[in-house]
Amino acid sequence: MKKSEHYYCMIMAGGLGTRFWPMSRTTHPKQFIDILGTGETLLQQTFNRFSRLIKKENILIVTNEIYQDLIKKQIHGIKDEQILCEPSRRNTAPCIAYANYRILAKDPEAKIVVAPSDHIILKEELFLKNIHTALEAASENDWLLTLGIPPSRPDTGYGYIQFVEGSPSPMHPHLKKVKTFTEKPNLELAVTFIQSGDFLWNSGIFIWSLKTIMKAFETLLPEVDVLFKKGTEKYGTPEELDFINETYTLCKSISIDYGIMEKANNVYVLSADFGWSDLGTWGSLYENRPKDENGNAVIGKNVFLYDSSNCIINMPTDKVVVLEGLKDYIVVEAENVLLVCRKSDEQQIRQYVNDVRLEKGEKYV
Repeated sequence: MKKSEHYYCMIMAGGLGTRFWPMSRTTHPKQFIDILGTGETLLQQTFNRFSRLIKKENILIVTNEIYQDLIKKQIHGIKDEQILCEPSRRNTAPCIAYANYRILAKDPEAKIVVAPSDHIILKEELFLKNIHTALEAASENDWLLTLGIPPSRPDTGYGYIQFVEGSPSPMHPHLKKVKTFTEKPNLELAVTFIQSGDFLWNSGIFIWSLKTIMKAFETLLPEVDVLFKKGTEKYGTPEELDFINETYTLCKSISIDYGIMEKANNVYVLSADFGWSDLGTWGSLYENRPKDENGNAVIGKNVFLYDSSNCIINMPTDKVVVLEGLKDYIVVEAENVLLVCRKSDEQQIRQYVNDVRLEKGEKYV
């Protein structure tokens, strides 16, 4: 696959990874951690994966300003102009708008992949082939594309995409027009989606031409677009930082899904199964870790288990841990925090973090 001069990648790396607490902390969230034990952090894996298809100098990382030094430490040779620093968190639409105008200043003909920094991709060759297919489709059509994953279970932690049968492109039979988006449904609805056969998991990976996404912002999110458009002459100059700091104080927080993808009528999904997980929760990590004969996924050299099954356990290597009688539990210790909760209750971890913050301050989160 040839690396086109006009291919760009925007990696979103500003999230807190709260659902991976206590391993993921505000000062060092999950995208900067080697959470799979591969020798690479999730961000490093993502950057290296896309650099096989896209020139390294065309890969931008959008992050919170407090993580700039972490990125420089983890991505060797990355230039300052490739790191777009947000002064505050405003969800995905503003960070994409920011990157759009930065890319516009360099290459109005750009074709862009937008991807989170913390996904697992097990079949990289197939993944890159699908990204290349989507980039070609975005080059030839005024489409907003996303990758959809055939669901393997009625998971309530993912968003779902309903598609219309039939492909608009004979060359790409797995390309479908999007009918609806549904955010994290309850279990009953998720089961209905699976049974219907016309729903995919929303991967949160987007592909489009710069012209198409900027037109979508102008039409569907003009209140965001106009703020970033005011700085057209400042992108790539010393004035950019002050402009962005001011703009973010005025910009609302809104996701690209809600602000554009759910409202646009030119949205298409490419169905592909390349061993994907968004690695959003301890449960998703459990699915992707080796397990012992009792279904326990254990990270830690000195863990002793008795009458315990289907647990995920992550312990420091220097700590001896004895667990007895646990079934379907998350047990994690990191620095000065121990978390023990049922896997079925992992969506409550964000609430636990908020409670700890209120009672004990930022030290533990």
